[in-house]
Amino acid sequence: MALLYPRLLADQAGPLHKRYREMSPRDLTPHVAYRHESAVYVATGGDRVTEAKLRELRAHVLRIAESAGFPEESSRKDRARFDLDLAAFLHSGMDLMPAEAASGDIWAFLALVLLPDVAHWRYPRPPGDRVVASDLTRHVFGRLWWRAHLVRDPAATEPYAALAVLGEAAFDGIYARRKSLGGSPHLVRNILHTWSAVDLHGLPEREVFRDFLKRLLRLAPFVIFEALEDAELQGELRAAAEESVAALRPDEPRAADAVPPPAIERAAVETRPRPISAPARTTVPAPPAPTPRLSSLELCAGAGGLALGLEYAGFTPALLIDNRPVALDTLRLNRPDWRLRDDDLSALDPRSLTQDPALQRLDLISGGLPRLKASAAVARERGNDHELAVFRATLDLTRLLRPRALLIENVPDLALSDTYAPLREHVERTMSGIAYSSTWFVLNAAHHGVPQDRRQGILVAFRNPEAARAFQVPPPHPEPPVSVGQALGPSMASRGWPRAAEWAAQATDVAPTLVGGSWERGGADLGPTGSKRAWARIGVDGGTVANEVPGPDFVWEPAMGRDGMMALTVEQAATLQGFPKDWAFAGRKTARYRQVGHASPPPVGEAVGRAISAALAVV
Repeated sequence: MALLYPRLLADQAGPLHKRYREMSPRDLTPHVAYRHESAVYVATGGDRVTEAKLRELRAHVLRIAESAGFPEESSRKDRARFDLDLAAFLHSGMDLMPAEAASGDIWAFLALVLLPDVAHWRYPRPPGDRVVASDLTRHVFGRLWWRAHLVRDPAATEPYAALAVLGEAAFDGIYARRKSLGGSPHLVRNILHTWSAVDLHGLPEREVFRDFLKRLLRLAPFVIFEALEDAELQGELRAAAEESVAALRPDEPRAADAVPPPAIERAAVETRPRPISAPARTTVPAPPAPTPRLSSLELCAGAGGLALGLEYAGFTPALLIDNRPVALDTLRLNRPDWRLRDDDLSALDPRSLTQDPALQRLDLISGGLPRLKASAAVARERGNDHELAVFRATLDLTRLLRPRALLIENVPDLALSDTYAPLREHVERTMSGIAYSSTWFVLNAAHHGVPQDRRQGILVAFRNPEAARAFQVPPPHPEPPVSVGQALGPSMASRGWPRAAEWAAQATDVAPTLVGGSWERGGADLGPTGSKRAWARIGVDGGTVANEVPGPDFVWEPAMGRDGMMALTVEQAATLQGFPKDWAFAGRKTARYRQVGHASPPPVGEAVGRAISAALAVV
C-alpha cells in the first residue's frame, strides 16, 4: 500500500525557509520534527506514514549524508555520490506513488521539518525552490526521487545503475528543459542505455548531448517513442547520437551528407495512432565548439542570459560588468568563478579597462544594452541620455580593446526602423572608421527554441573582413516553436492542480513578449495592456506574478476575470525566456522578475555565438 506523507503548505513553508536560510546544519538539527501543526494529508489513496517510518527514513538519510561528510563542508565528488545514493533510497524506500511525489508540499515537509539540517547542508543558504518545492526539478530531495523514478529498470540486477550515466545538468536537459522528452520513463531509460555506449572521441559531452536532444525533438512529432520496443527505439536513438557526434566533429562527414538510414514504420498521432512512413530527416549541423574556448567581455550583463548562451557556444567571459547589485548577486549564485565588476557603463572611463591583462586579446565584446528609445536614436547629441551613453561607451571600448568581434542586442527597431536610421548610420561610420564591418538583423526567439514571441535587434561586427564575409545569420530551427502549454504544463501540474493538462492543451501558441518593466516603480507584471489581453485569452492573469503554481484546490474560471485565472511564477517566466531550471535569481520577487523580463534569452545568445565562432574560425 502506498504511503501518504504530511504536506507542508506554502504559507508555512515560506516563513520557515526565511527563518532557516541563514542557519547552519548544526543549528538546524534541534529544529528537526516528525510532525508539524499545520501539516495536512490528502484525503484518500493510502495509509498515513507513521512516526516510526519517518524516524527510520531520517536515520537512513543521515547515514548517507554522513558518509558524504555531513555536517561539515564536502567536496563536489562527495555531494554527487550523496545525490546518487539518496535518489535510489528515496525512490525505493519511501513507498510513494508518482501522484503523491508530484506534490511539492510533501517535499517541503521533508526539507523544512524532517530533514532541514541535511537540506541546508546539501545547499547552504538555499533559494526557495530548493526547499519549498515550487519547482520539483530543483528541490533538494524531490528532484532525486523523480530522477530515480525515470531511470529505474525493474528487470536489471541494479535497478538504479543508470543514475550514474549522466550528471545533474545533463539529466535536467532531458527532464526539465526538454519537457516533451522527459515525461517518459521508457524513453529516458533508453536514452541512458544508448548514451552510455556513445564514443565521443574527446568531444565535449555537454555540447554533444545538447545537440542530441535537439535532434530527438525534431523526431518527436513523427515518432511515438512509447510505442517502440527497446531494440527499435535504441536504434533510433543511436542514429541521432551518431549524427550529433558527426555534426560536432569537423574532420568527419556530417550526418546531413551521409546516406540516410532506411525508413522504419512509425506511429503518428491523428485521431488515434496509425503506422506511417517517416519523412526524410533534415539536419542543420551546428558549428563545432571552438577549442580552445574564446574569450569575451560582457557589458550590462544583467541576470546572465546572453553570457550563458555565449558560454554554451564556447565563450568564456574574462569580465562581466553591471551596476545593479541584485543582478551581480544572481551571477555569483550561478557562476561563482566568473569575474565581475560593479560599474555603470555610462559613467565608466573606457581607458580604465585597457590595462587589464585579461582584456588584451579579446575575441568578443557583447552586451544586451538598455533598450534605446526612439528619441535617443534621433537626438544623438543628447549626452545626458543614459541609454545612448551606454551605447557610446560600448563603441569606445571596442575602439580601445579591438576585439575580433562585437555583438550588441537591443530592440528590433534598432535594426529595421527608419526612426533609428540616424543611429545606425552613426554606428556604421564609427565602426568603419576603426576598420570593422557591421551587420544588422532581427531574430525571433521563438524560432530558436524559446517558447516566446520575442524579436531582438542585433548588431554583429568583425575586425577581419574575411570573418565578416563568412558570418551567417542563424537560421530558424526546423522544428515548430514550443508552445506555452508545452513549456509550462509540467510546472502547472507540479503541485497537483488537476486541470493542468486541460490548460496546457488550449495554450497552443508561444507566449507574448515578456516585459521587465521599470526598475524604479511598480510591481511585477507580464507586460503592457496588449500582452495582458493575450495572456487572458489562455486563462492567465498577466497583471501580477505569483509566488507559486496552482495547487490542487485552485478553481480555474477565466470567465470570472482575474480572480479565476492563475498567474505565472518567476520560475515559469524564466522558462519562457529559455533559462535552464538550475539558474537561480537573487532578490525579492519583483526584482527577480525584473531580471528575467529584461534578460536576453540564452538560446538566442547561443545561436548567435555559434555563428560568430564559426566566422572567427575561418581566419
